[in-house]
Amino acid sequence: MNWTLQRIGMSACFVGLVLLGSLFVIAVGPDADRLAAGDPALSGGDTTVFVTNKHAFGKSAANLPIEKLRDFAFGNSLFNTRWVIAPASVGSLDGLGPLFNRPSCSGCHVRDGRGRPPTSPDEPMMSMLVRLSVPAAAAGERPQPHPVYGEQLQDRAIPNIDPEGRVAVNYTEETGEFGDGVTYALRRPRYEFRELAYGPLGEGTMYSVRVAPAVHGLGLLEAVDEQTIIAAADPDDEDGDGISGRPNHVSDAVVNRRVLGRFGWKANIPTLREQVAAAAGGDIGLTSSIFTEDHVTPAQALRIAAVNGGTPELSEKQLNKLEFYLRTLAVPARRNIDNPVVRRGERLLSDVGCVKCHTPTMKTGDHPVPQLANQIIHPYTDLLLHDMGDELADSRPDHEATGNEWRTPPLWGIGLQKTVNGHTFLLHDGRARNVMEAILWHGGEAAESRRRVLEMPARDRDALLAFIQSL
Repeated sequence: MNWTLQRIGMSACFVGLVLLGSLFVIAVGPDADRLAAGDPALSGGDTTVFVTNKHAFGKSAANLPIEKLRDFAFGNSLFNTRWVIAPASVGSLDGLGPLFNRPSCSGCHVRDGRGRPPTSPDEPMMSMLVRLSVPAAAAGERPQPHPVYGEQLQDRAIPNIDPEGRVAVNYTEETGEFGDGVTYALRRPRYEFRELAYGPLGEGTMYSVRVAPAVHGLGLLEAVDEQTIIAAADPDDEDGDGISGRPNHVSDAVVNRRVLGRFGWKANIPTLREQVAAAAGGDIGLTSSIFTEDHVTPAQALRIAAVNGGTPELSEKQLNKLEFYLRTLAVPARRNIDNPVVRRGERLLSDVGCVKCHTPTMKTGDHPVPQLANQIIHPYTDLLLHDMGDELADSRPDHEATGNEWRTPPLWGIGLQKTVNGHTFLLHDGRARNVMEAILWHGGEAAESRRRVLEMPARDRDALLAFIQSL
């Protein structure tokens, strides 16, 4: 086995200044004859990094030119910056709140990875949030933000302002058996809204609990050509395979027209630029050139005096750097790809039909960051909406997505989640404690695949999990 020199990115701290430094490591790479386009080990094509430690999701694309590492480091610093209340001595980093969920991007996306649900009803939601809405005023129209609490419950606030409230989660456990008699347990979440400071939610309020997803590889997903995604859709299941993925068309806040959505649990965000601005506004309370108003509803305005940290609070330069950072976060390489058990698990993933939604391979198209263009990647997603059944439904529509529909999440990096984030919670609300539980929650279009997994002998289930852990 050859030793391959991989540049795995730079880190920097923002303490008034961006301190730049290059970080190079020697990492074990695959045999030289396997470093070819389309190789399954290269999950992110030429952008792939060979890192397996707790920083595996936080490295710059391996093919990023050295002159672009400064921009990556700047974005990394901003991603980890704890914003403060205005006015502050560092005026470019103030403007937090007045209502917010976390003071930094990394507060939810720890080490660029995945969040988790609380471990007890009394623990606050540290890396998950709750979307809110009320039914549309007329048939065929979109649901509307909650008239008092808006689109998101914000459980923190700056001094002298009341947080909106908090959500407690409890679980009930349900058991079942595989075909070979081995038992399993699933936990069903139940949510309770507490300490609502601005009045009751009222009848008819719809809500959706969502864990912060990992953010590595997002630039590559942005670079997948729209027609590639649309071509994979089969909304009327014309081929009769039981899978009817469809795109979510959403309002683009930048170009002010309907476009393809591809980010978020329901593919409700079209671009990484809008994702950054929306998270800055909703999660941290920062205005931007895209979202110019604080998340304070008219019903709250008399009790909340917003403190302005500038107009906008997130500058255009900062928005650009954060966008670049998310675009160029690398995907870690696969591991153990030559293991016979892993190879058999890969065949089983296909045999049970999981790859009909978790598409193994795509090719990116053109992109403003040329290093992301024309890459053969292995994300294991089709970026489409699928009906996952009533068990996983949140009953809250989002643009064209119904309450039962969720975007297929990418699987790349899933085997390193425990290393990076210290847990294995999965699904949009973190109810699944591991990969097998996540599979067993699948319904709707995935019900047949779930049935086949339930009928597998233990040896095949272990192989299937071994493959998924290799991603």
